[in-house]
Amino acid sequence: CYLGRYNDIFAPPRQILNSIPGITPVEMERNLERSFCCGAGGGHMWLEERSGRRINEMRTEQVMDTGARTVTVACPFCLQMFGDGIKAKEAEEQLKVMDIAELLAELVE
Repeated sequence: CYLGRYNDIFAPPRQILNSIPGITPVEMERNLERSFCCGAGGGHMWLEERSGRRINEMRTEQVMDTGARTVTVACPFCLQMFGDGIKAKEAEEQLKVMDIAELLAELVE
């Protein structure tokens, strides 16, 4: 997302996740510099969809392929797009999306 693509920040969020006991981070096939947009980039989340597959649903499928139970993001647009993708795939029982700040807040409660 913008954190990585435009600000070249990849390691800090991963370092945070790797420091949390009981969490085993997994990467999607396309990650880091090769990451694939969630579907909201460039204001696309406000555009009418054309026929075909939605980017956020394809990206959600890629998360599901990893076997992860939670996708952690650091972007409010990604949070929304993955949430919508999870609903579209009817995968609410097997996958949830959280902002990294939400995950950390949950740990201190």
